[in-house]
Amino acid sequence: MDIDYRLAFDLAPVGLVLSRNRAIVDCNRHVCEMFGASRELLVGASFQVLYPSVIEFERTGSRIAPILNRSGTYADNRIMKRASGETFWCHVTGRALNPSTPHEAGIWTFEDLSSRRPVTAERTAREREVAAYLMDGLTSKEIGKTLSISHRTVEIYRARLMRKYKAANTGDLVHRLMAG
Repeated sequence: MDIDYRLAFDLAPVGLVLSRNRAIVDCNRHVCEMFGASRELLVGASFQVLYPSVIEFERTGSRIAPILNRSGTYADNRIMKRASGETFWCHVTGRALNPSTPHEAGIWTFEDLSSRRPVTAERTAREREVAAYLMDGLTSKEIGKTLSISHRTVEIYRARLMRKYKAANTGDLVHRLMAG
């Protein structure tokens, strides 16, 4: 039996995107449904249209490039943006087709986590970055080094997050962030 790979790609139960230089070369129906955008709108567009801000798009690209370069794969949970402007949690996994040039070409999967993890508190782009690293178990010094900011600045963002989430300590904050 011959397999129709185009049909398999289009009907996959997870969002699939083929990329070249951080632009969408092709995407399946699931991605269109998840982001509330037509295939015509997405194909040829920069991934930037899927992010809450240009800054987050640029920072994410900078953060994932060395990891893709080293291992060829990358995965995280992040806040993404639907065409309507609504933000939602999304699990993103990617593979560089050539790890030595990680953004040149790749395949990405997107899984909508909003039913399990709603976006509850409004956060700035930097707060979302700090929160993501806190959930990964990094210390303020490690986060500061990764983001090229001082660990004291990270502690200010962590304190803001603790107030927003009414968390008693960092462990409680991470628990609340994980719960959404």
